[in-house]
Amino acid sequence: MSVNKVILVGNVGKDPEVRYIDNNVCVANFPLATTERGYTTRAGVQVPERTEWHNIVLWRGLAETAEKYVRKGSQLYIEGRIRTRNYEADGVTRYITEIYADNMQMLGKREQQGDAAAPINAATGQPAAAAPAAAPSAPAFTANDASDDLPF
Repeated sequence: MSVNKVILVGNVGKDPEVRYIDNNVCVANFPLATTERGYTTRAGVQVPERTEWHNIVLWRGLAETAEKYVRKGSQLYIEGRIRTRNYEADGVTRYITEIYADNMQMLGKREQQGDAAAPINAATGQPAAAAPAAAPSAPAFTANDASDDLPF
């Protein structure tokens, strides 16, 4: 068994580049920055903040949604798969790692998002069924939850 899943929360580095290929299929590409905060160790050593850049690829409905609502600086939640491909340029083989998104959710203030506040389903490009506003975003566990077999 193997798993190829990535979850990212970060800021869009530039407006999506959108193009339409065979049979009017929409594809969008943009960079997404994720940043780890800097900190100071107990020994007093300063560890600076670190930013990683990820190449995001959206297809079909997700790409159309990105074309309408995603802009440079937008904060996004992305779920997807890591893919590595290669190409040849000037006789040199180059490799590129991309995140093929399955789900996307716009984060931040609602007035910045317009109508794209709901999670987007990759298959349909439509907003996914949203949980009621009072429901927590993660499952709630209690101290008496006996289904946990972890030793700590």
